[in-house]
Amino acid sequence: MVLVILIWQFTGKTTTVKTRYVVMSDEILEKYPELTTEGTPTIKQRLHICNEAVTQMAIEASGACIKNWGRPISDITHLVYVSSSEARLPGGDIYLAKGLGLRPETQRVLLYFSGCSGGVAGLRVAKDIAENNPGSRVLLATSETTIIGYKPPSAHRPYDLVGVALFGDGAGAMLIGSDPDLISEKPLFELHTAIQEFLPDTEKTIDGRVTEEGISFKLGRELPQIIEDHIEGFCGRLMGVLGYDNKEYNKMFWAVHPGGPAILNRLEKRLDLFPEKLNASRRALTDYGNASSNTIVYVLEYMIEESKKIKKEQQEGDGEWGLILAFGPGITFEGILARNLAV
Repeated sequence: MVLVILIWQFTGKTTTVKTRYVVMSDEILEKYPELTTEGTPTIKQRLHICNEAVTQMAIEASGACIKNWGRPISDITHLVYVSSSEARLPGGDIYLAKGLGLRPETQRVLLYFSGCSGGVAGLRVAKDIAENNPGSRVLLATSETTIIGYKPPSAHRPYDLVGVALFGDGAGAMLIGSDPDLISEKPLFELHTAIQEFLPDTEKTIDGRVTEEGISFKLGRELPQIIEDHIEGFCGRLMGVLGYDNKEYNKMFWAVHPGGPAILNRLEKRLDLFPEKLNASRRALTDYGNASSNTIVYVLEYMIEESKKIKKEQQEGDGEWGLILAFGPGITFEGILARNLAV
């Protein structure tokens, strides 16, 4: 099956998303017309499409990452693969490793169904692997498609239009390792401290269930408020490692998974951040939508661009250290204290 990546334009004020990339195409709907009929069991068809799509996207993203890295693919020792858009045994890590031509002895970790926090969770796991295996090089790959949860238009679900306009497809990849070879490698971020926290009794706020019609997602409207209420304490645990207090938020850089504009707006207001602090997150949301675990990869790419632009303007030391954050089902907070080496 040939996968067609489409770009959907959406300029609604609610989502702030202007461009999304999606696997869905006319060819897919012609082959699987049952996807357009509400109430039709289609989980088998969806998984057939999704399993192939996420592998292809992950291979392309990983291949580009490895090319930019510049070292032989045989130097990769570990693979961490993240997706909430497929379900099979063996998992997508095998198909990705095979498609890339990784060595059979490459050690693999598979993270399924961690949602929007999956990208930062993958970074945390890759960091732990790299630190405990001297000389290792860990490929982190993320890949997602919304077909698994696609719903046809319905008068019974008016708010689905917001979700359709917000979420997008894509893939991302990064390489993580300790003790970089500065002759052949150019490190971009130093991952210093990683933490995870779940909030008790919030399991229903982000709720996803596998049904005969695919995965059904429900996002509670209280999600932005819950994140706002707990963000200071969570960030304080990471900032305290450097001796920073809650009055020094603007000395940090902020690479935040843009779950939606409401989350970014509330975080900005609660922490009294300068508007430019969330530029990278807002750009990623505008250009890609919420692409689940992939989005933090796009945010970090924009963060590097932003760093180069403001390097000459900022005070010495400002923006060198910062936080990489994401929020997912649980509700789970993922955070990494990092150093931006591009500053």
